[in-house]
Amino acid sequence: MRWHAVVLAGSRPGGDPFALSMGANLKALIPVNGVPMVRHPVEALLNCDAIATVTVLAQEAERIAATLPEDKRLQVRTSAGTIAETLLSLCDDPETVWPLLVTTADHALLTPEMVRDVCWKSTRSDVGIGVVSKRRLLGRFPDTKRTWIPFKGGSFTGANLFVLRSDKVRTVIEVWRSVEQDRKKVGKLLWSLGPSLFFQAALRRLTIEELLHKISVRLGVSIRAVRLSDPLAAIDVDKPSDHQQVEAILAGRQ
Repeated sequence: MRWHAVVLAGSRPGGDPFALSMGANLKALIPVNGVPMVRHPVEALLNCDAIATVTVLAQEAERIAATLPEDKRLQVRTSAGTIAETLLSLCDDPETVWPLLVTTADHALLTPEMVRDVCWKSTRSDVGIGVVSKRRLLGRFPDTKRTWIPFKGGSFTGANLFVLRSDKVRTVIEVWRSVEQDRKKVGKLLWSLGPSLFFQAALRRLTIEELLHKISVRLGVSIRAVRLSDPLAAIDVDKPSDHQQVEAILAGRQ
């Protein structure tokens, strides 16, 4: 099976203070080791034999396109205002070819091996969510700061890698849209899926797989956590310390 990759390279409404602090008014264009950040994940995808095409989605598509390599498998298109709206438009577009692998422009450490890992481990789910365990990442980079979500059996952080099998995932994206602008609503979301699920999650009585299975049953869409082998998959560029660490890793200093 060959996959069709989507790179989300949009901008936050009102500008991005981090991007401005790095001398760029678009986050995707922040320089990382001398080239615009978005070029790193795009080249990793183009160099992966599991990927058939790559589509970059951004509000300022022409500016992003000017920084990318010329390749007949690559296209840059205008995105919607938010991530959820952009993904919903893909679900509604009859020309969308499935399955999709979705990542972000700030995934500067993405490699073809990470791409193959998440694709191969997601073959039995409608939605695959790439995650990295706290134990694995801190075992290599003990000073790395990430947002950890605790579960029974361990904590995990996201890897900005998602597999979407078909337009059936629209239900999941609609749910995501309800919390996209306010992550504090996640608790309310779990409560809406049932008090039992809410309390089991809050009290850490469920593994990450058990929680996603219960959510899958309620939504009618199979959702799977994909534990990625390479802990670098969890490191994106969201703040100056991330930028310093990513440049050091790419330069072979870490």
